[in-house]
Amino acid sequence: MVGTFRPRRLASAVLLGALALGLAACGGEYPNSTFNHNTDFNASTDALWDKLLLWGTVVFIGVEAALVYTIFRFRRRPGAPKPKQVHGNTALEITWTAIPAVILIFIAIPTVRTIFKTQAKAAPESLQVEVIGHQWWWEFRYPQYGITTANELYLPNGRTVNFQLKTVDVLHSFWIPQMGGKRDLISNKTNYLWFTPNKDLPSSAWNGFCAEFCGPSHANMKFRVYTVTPQEFDQWTAHQKQPAIFPAVAAAAPASASASVPPVPSGTGATPVLLASMQGATPAGPTDSVAAAPVPVWTFPRERLEKDFAYTIPTAKLPTTISFDESLLAAGDPERGRQTYGRSSCIGCHAIAGTPFNMANVGPNLTHLATRYTIAGGLYPNTAKHLAYWIKSAPHLKPGSLMPTLGKGLTDPVRKNVVTLGGLTDPEIADIVAYLQALK
Repeated sequence: MVGTFRPRRLASAVLLGALALGLAACGGEYPNSTFNHNTDFNASTDALWDKLLLWGTVVFIGVEAALVYTIFRFRRRPGAPKPKQVHGNTALEITWTAIPAVILIFIAIPTVRTIFKTQAKAAPESLQVEVIGHQWWWEFRYPQYGITTANELYLPNGRTVNFQLKTVDVLHSFWIPQMGGKRDLISNKTNYLWFTPNKDLPSSAWNGFCAEFCGPSHANMKFRVYTVTPQEFDQWTAHQKQPAIFPAVAAAAPASASASVPPVPSGTGATPVLLASMQGATPAGPTDSVAAAPVPVWTFPRERLEKDFAYTIPTAKLPTTISFDESLLAAGDPERGRQTYGRSSCIGCHAIAGTPFNMANVGPNLTHLATRYTIAGGLYPNTAKHLAYWIKSAPHLKPGSLMPTLGKGLTDPVRKNVVTLGGLTDPEIADIVAYLQALK
């Protein structure tokens, strides 16, 4: 049967295609787009993408045009003789082999050039950052400054950053879409990635992700990146290098050393008291070796984060499977919390610089936890409410969490045990939350 040309059907197909393209072009802001030139890496890969898209489009149009021409030129017609079987056309075969080869040369040269550029060693004066992937959170170390933090990464504009990528368990993949570059964290191997945030880039907040499936909370393994001016970065590092700052003196301290010190709000220059020993010692006095003049607390301004970078604020909801008496949070006592923390299982996993017998590295470093905006691998905002639920039962908030349930009387959903000995009551958790939120 000879087919007939149906213009109405063709028009419907064209209209549907145009509608699909129109919908694809709709939308507003794309906070995780990789097509912004915020770094040299970003610009190089985007330029390569543009070249590949150009040549891919040329090839597509050429092939489709030849295909459409062939379909119409050699279509079956009523009364037409049966086509003759002929041997292959040597000239034609050479032509359709040579054309793709030439096109591949135009694609290969910029591709290889970009690979060599992005895989080259970073400049010696680069900022060194060790990125360590855990199930399911990120650890960031700045060896040049002696800083260890978690899930929040500060980078200075205009300075090359060299990332050393490692994992302590399974495969992960480090990716900051707006900064460009995505590189895997492989067991027993260190990978490297470097880029330079543009020096004229305004102080900004960005999302970071794990881009390699790594277990039940792979999608919950996030982090935040703050690109700041060199001066702001110096302020941040100067504060982060300090031991933990605790704004209250132990209740058992002598009267001469027990004057109350108010909490230190972020961004102020108030003089705090360095954190006392986990064993209940009094804070260091002016003649103690650890009592260096404290540096003002500096973090990325919260008002800018909430106003201009709302897409970096976590929106995960708390589960309904556990409950917490939130009225206790207002009465939480930081000093009681410090003492409860010091005799709990917390010290077996976490580190707080400046506190003896609290230097474990299984979980995130808590030295300056109160200066961070997120907890639980960037999944929840760092508020008293979310922190309390997290301490009570992390596995209920994040599937597969390696942090066990600590709420007394609760059943751990991963380990299937009822927490009894060593479990924490709601008042004890409220005190620990008050203590952790005082760690500027």
